[in-house]
Amino acid sequence: MIRKGRSLSHAGRQADGPRNEEDDSFDPFESFEAHDRAAGKSPQRAQFESSPSADSDPSETTYTRSRRAPGEAKPEDEAKKSNRPARSLKGRALGYLSRREYSRSELARKLKPFVEETDSLEPLLDNLEAENWLSNSRFAESLIHRRASRLGASRIVGELKQHAVDPTLVEEAKAQLRETELARAQAVWRKKFGELPETPAERAKQARFLASRGFSGATIGKILKGIDEEWSGD
Repeated sequence: MIRKGRSLSHAGRQADGPRNEEDDSFDPFESFEAHDRAAGKSPQRAQFESSPSADSDPSETTYTRSRRAPGEAKPEDEAKKSNRPARSLKGRALGYLSRREYSRSELARKLKPFVEETDSLEPLLDNLEAENWLSNSRFAESLIHRRASRLGASRIVGELKQHAVDPTLVEEAKAQLRETELARAQAVWRKKFGELPETPAERAKQARFLASRGFSGATIGKILKGIDEEWSGD
């Protein structure tokens, strides 16, 4: 029974005086460590947490969670790859061609690291052309379509030559690009600048930008009126 006038939170204390030092009763509102310090004992919780268990077996194997480096494949993925059959050279070529058009020279460079002693690269390329999987003509059309909105004729023609496209196809592409050169250059200039230059420094800056994109000097001169004579020729 709780006597009148005595608080539950002051159990172990005198009703109207300080706490009895000899009373070691536990105050529910005190922490364990505070209670131990008041009783002259050192806290044991940290020591208990850091000390190994007396029942642990030192010879027992401890398993820890390993971390893989970024981009490192899982062991099971490596096992799956090792069980896959080797991809044939033609299968690899068809994989490339299914994603986009390639020139013959570009596809040869892509396949060269995978050529083995039993493979013949040139006959394979001939076969792909015969089956219409590989076409320099389609590659040229694709390249023009991807580049025409951003580059001038000289840049695109130069890229076609780097891919060893047939000279006849290159000349046809050049004629096609020359017809739309001015309109394409105006679109590029308008997106980048939009206003005619007012100073020689601004003229030079805009001219260098259009020239770096592969547009001819004659085209640049038509867009930037009053520009230096060096840009008036082709």
